[in-house]
Amino acid sequence: MNEKLAGILNEAIDDEYKARAMYRKVIERFGEVRPFIHIVEAESRHIQALLPLFEKYGVPVPPDDWESRVPAPASLLAACQAGVEAEIENKEMYARLLAQSAEFPDVQAVLRALQRASEENHLPAFRRCVEREGVPGRGRGGRHQGPGGR
Repeated sequence: MNEKLAGILNEAIDDEYKARAMYRKVIERFGEVRPFIHIVEAESRHIQALLPLFEKYGVPVPPDDWESRVPAPASLLAACQAGVEAEIENKEMYARLLAQSAEFPDVQAVLRALQRASEENHLPAFRRCVEREGVPGRGRGGRHQGPGGR
């Protein structure tokens, strides 16, 4: 097992575990609000994208213990702001991990895809959430409506 690669994969999956746990806490506290209901599912897909790399390179998958370590945000605005910060940190982490993983093109492909999702999808969604929640009278994050709407 390549220790450098193990460190890269462990850091990536741990960050995805952490984000998923935080977004789950938001949903537990505030209900099925956008963008959290969609992004929490994306974080699970990101974890699933990383798992084949652990198997291929013989790296043990670390346990996910973030559910008990992440507190629920005090407000939906705070949750949206935390989402912006987390996705900025995520993008920067992936840039660093990409620089460290040049000899593993398959790993780089997955990391690039996860970085792109963070930068192009999640970050803009959380920024819109901050804008929406920061406007008096517009809050509560557009509760998800099932089929048929209201």
